[in-house]
Amino acid sequence: MIRQRTIKSLVRATGVGLHTGERVTLTLRPAAPGSGIWFRRTDLDEPREFRVSPEAVVDTRLCSALEGNGARVATVEHLMSALAGLGIDNLYIDLDGPEVPILDGSAAPFVYLLQSTGIEVQHAAKRFIRVKHPVRVEDTGKWAEATPHEGYTLAFRIDFDHPVFKHSAHEIKLDFARQSYVQEVSRARTFGFMREVEYLRSHGLALGGTLDNAIVMDEFRVLNSDGLRYVDEFVKHKVLDAVGDLYLAGHPILGAFAAYKSGHGLNNKLLRALLADATAWEWAEFKDAAVPQSLLNLYPLPA
Repeated sequence: MIRQRTIKSLVRATGVGLHTGERVTLTLRPAAPGSGIWFRRTDLDEPREFRVSPEAVVDTRLCSALEGNGARVATVEHLMSALAGLGIDNLYIDLDGPEVPILDGSAAPFVYLLQSTGIEVQHAAKRFIRVKHPVRVEDTGKWAEATPHEGYTLAFRIDFDHPVFKHSAHEIKLDFARQSYVQEVSRARTFGFMREVEYLRSHGLALGGTLDNAIVMDEFRVLNSDGLRYVDEFVKHKVLDAVGDLYLAGHPILGAFAAYKSGHGLNNKLLRALLADATAWEWAEFKDAAVPQSLLNLYPLPA
């Protein structure tokens, strides 16, 4: 049986929000089987919490922002990506501010937090969303689609008119039954352009962005002194974001995801379209010994 997972004990981290620039403390707490993933704002007059869902997404400008029960939480995608990559099903996420801290701009610090506190395998079957037939969404030349597959693969293609991208891969396909999320994806950082900074900050965005938490480019080159972590870091970060955005379904997806120039908005649009079509998906659990090898590879027992 493939079992649900949570963490063994409470763990905290403090950082700044990428867009608000505000200091915030993140606390991750274990949750019982079947609980799902919950965000909780502890800084409000009365603490408010809500469960993640595609419908909770209310803003996709440069991040995925959620709202529920009178509480709003922004920039959830990197943390959600880490949870998906490590197979965490049940968790309480407390924040004393409106945005998940950006930390180094990737999912790696969240992976480290989760692994350092330990992953607890629970006595309940993991529940999957299995894609039964193709679903595709499009928007002005961009597209994203999900197709049936007894595993989890992501193929992504980007297209930016900038000299740096002439020397970086524009597309990638990852099969997480054979390739490691932690090693191949989790360290890829968010990226942006100096020419956009003034505009973003005038609209209350990227107030906490620095060279310590993002790859930044001028008109010709990467400005970070340490360069890139992967030769294809840009497209890998888009995969990282997509993994997190799709995990807002609250359950892992069995299927193949492919996209061209997709972002948070289109990722969410695809997820909503998939779940709105009752013929396009079904629930799947694996309680007996006949578990596909691809899923055993996806969810190896934690150390």
